Amino acid sequence: MDILNSMKAKIAFVFPGQGSQYVGMGKELYENSPAARHVFERADEALGFPLSKLCFEGPQEELDDTINAQPAILTVSVACLEAMKERFSILGHAVAPALVAGHSLGEFTALVAAGVLDFEDAVKLVRERGRLMKESAETRPGGMAAVIGLDPETLSEVCEEAQVVGIVTLANDNSPGQSVLSGDLAALQKAMELAKARGARLVRRLAVSIAAHSPLMQQAAHNFQETIQHVHLRPPQVPLLSNISAQALTTAEEVYHELTEQLTRPVQWTRSVQTAVGHGVETFIEIGPRQVLSGLIKRISNNVQSISLSDTELVQFIKHSIDERTAAEQPADVVES
Repeated sequence: MDILNSMKAKIAFVFPGQGSQYVGMGKELYENSPAARHVFERADEALGFPLSKLCFEGPQEELDDTINAQPAILTVSVACLEAMKERFSILGHAVAPALVAGHSLGEFTALVAAGVLDFEDAVKLVRERGRLMKESAETRPGGMAAVIGLDPETLSEVCEEAQVVGIVTLANDNSPGQSVLSGDLAALQKAMELAKARGARLVRRLAVSIAAHSPLMQQAAHNFQETIQHVHLRPPQVPLLSNISAQALTTAEEVYHELTEQLTRPVQWTRSVQTAVGHGVETFIEIGPRQVLSGLIKRISNNVQSISLSDTELVQFIKHSIDERTAAEQPADVVES
């Protein structure tokens, strides 16, 4: 993987959302990048507890709790971003994306990358976002389910039929033929059965107890809106694609509107990637734990390059570039005749 050559194309930085967390994430990056280490230290200080220890050591159940998973994923993603910029700077290369985007929670990492939010504000915001979502789920339990093999029109009909027993809606349009439903447990179960009957190749409940991106998050969204009012938002320094509209956000007012509605509206990831491609993006760089978005991007457009710079892949890149730099600085062998 020639990352440096890929950076010569018009690129977009994209950041994953919840579900990409795992115990041990970011640990090697912390040990190999001063810039990444500083991000973890800032997160621990901002939140008032050792989030880094939870990322590195778990336990998994505690890390998976949405109140912890959200700030943890954001922190690892920003640590990856800063480690990448640090390494490219050492190698004499600038990093300048044409635009940025994030999937659901990942949109907050994109806000940091675009200069809209300071990292400390972002990590506290997503901690509160997770708390409010968890609180909503305890008041009104819900769930989410992945559906593969049905088009959006058919899924819309499925949701409409299932509404007779509760609320269920399309939460994520991830790629052609891959979607996520969200809603009340009874309505979600009925929608899953209807999706199978309509010919879905796969219907699977996700291991979450929240109904994100659905009307069940209305109270959480209302309370989160009040929180956002106390945070300073700056205009994006680079265009940021909206989860809601898949269009570029260019003002602080547009970002505020986005964050107040994001919890209850579906993530338009397919359209977001298509918008980026329409703006000339040739390479997508996924930055964050694991590899989640790269596969989706390849299904949306086969005319672009999609590269994952996860925490582990960045460590390999850092070590490889150090080895190459060290080798280049060694004096050539002297051959005596």
